[in-house]
Amino acid sequence: MATKRWVSSLRPKKLPLRRRLTRASVALIYRQAQDGGTELLFIQRARREGDPWSGDMAFPGGRLQPEDATTRAAAERETLEETGVDLIRHGRFRARLSDLVTRHHSRWRPMVVTPYVYEWQGPQSVSLNHEVQRVVWVPLAYLAAEENQSRLPWRTPLGTLNMPCCRYEGYCIWGLSYSMLQELLRLELQHSLDASVI
Repeated sequence: MATKRWVSSLRPKKLPLRRRLTRASVALIYRQAQDGGTELLFIQRARREGDPWSGDMAFPGGRLQPEDATTRAAAERETLEETGVDLIRHGRFRARLSDLVTRHHSRWRPMVVTPYVYEWQGPQSVSLNHEVQRVVWVPLAYLAAEENQSRLPWRTPLGTLNMPCCRYEGYCIWGLSYSMLQELLRLELQHSLDASVI
């Protein structure tokens, strides 16, 4: 999937005021499947009262803490805490994707989320903490297929929005995770096109 050429062509958007806002980061982790394809790791968040994203599909990650030297370090630490997946030992860092803006869970304050892409080369076992209900590996080809794209009604104070999403075996990938996924898929498509003309 990812090559030096694919990584070197990436120019992620970095928000100019990101260092003045609360920071968070996530890890997009892919691996080679037994059928030769590529799979992407998602977590399903544990269901918790008061959490607006309770039960949602997401990528592992969380907020930058004082002990984190960088947002990438935060993504690695949070992934290990949430899933037992050790990206430092068994992950190969591939790329940084574009910053996205969301809000804190409990208040309407902006938070910048930075996604990092890793290739997983370790064991299949996971160790989930209380924040994660399960881990799901989804084929990248399925995520990219147009027939698997859908809409999710999302109620807001201003009315209902039909948000783009991808549904997989009863799961629904939408929101920030869907946006990150789309950037990853665009990069993979461009890499495939570049490779076809070499």
